[in-house]
Amino acid sequence: MKRRGKWLAILLVMGTLLGLVSGCGSNSSQAEEKVETTKSLDGQTLFVYCGAGMTKPFGEIADQFKAETGCDIQVVYANAAQIQNQIQTTGEGDLFIAGSADELKPVQDKVSESIDLVKHIPVLAVKSGNPLGITGLNDLTGAGVEVVLGDGEATPIGKIANKALTDLGILNNVNVVARAATAPEIANALSVDECNAIIIWKENVPANAEIVNTPDLNAYVKTVPAAKLSSSANTEALAAFMTYLDSDPVKTIWEKNGYEVLN
Repeated sequence: MKRRGKWLAILLVMGTLLGLVSGCGSNSSQAEEKVETTKSLDGQTLFVYCGAGMTKPFGEIADQFKAETGCDIQVVYANAAQIQNQIQTTGEGDLFIAGSADELKPVQDKVSESIDLVKHIPVLAVKSGNPLGITGLNDLTGAGVEVVLGDGEATPIGKIANKALTDLGILNNVNVVARAATAPEIANALSVDECNAIIIWKENVPANAEIVNTPDLNAYVKTVPAAKLSSSANTEALAAFMTYLDSDPVKTIWEKNGYEVLN
């Protein structure tokens, strides 16, 4: 019995040692696999066009991607017309983050693939406290109401404003005192009292303003697409970035900046 117990103890020790060796081999294999599938993008660069109204969230997304992968992202922020013109004339770039899918149409022959990222919601905004008592788009025709809109030819939010006011049959009756080239410029006009009301993307409403609770613009909600350009030669970095755009950390950045993420 003593001899049997002795051999049993030896077998148990040997089994434990074999298990440890096997475990070490397994962990090593897993580590090697992780290294192989997580490729460094150090030294690589992506060139991205992005609507000016999305400067804050996309800048954070680009910085975070670089911090995690080493890939540098060079971004041109401008209105849609400027970006479309640059894509067409230079034939360069990897990605276009547009204010709406409609803005891809003029460069459709340069787009190889696109995915939708977030909702882009237009709103009617006025000074905090709503001193003129504006309740909807029709009130923009009232006496003394001065309005700033986006460029109706160059920027998505300007096109939406024109469409919404035209559909109501009131565009020509609205006192539009200025047209701005980008959403931040529209926001600034209201912030510094150059007007009484603006039509702008929800996330660009300035801190000293408020959104008018009206359904007038519900039918004009758009989506922000990320469009891969056929001119892109950096397939590895672009594929990694497209995957990254669908990650939870990126969705958190969009939400933090006032966007509604698509499910």
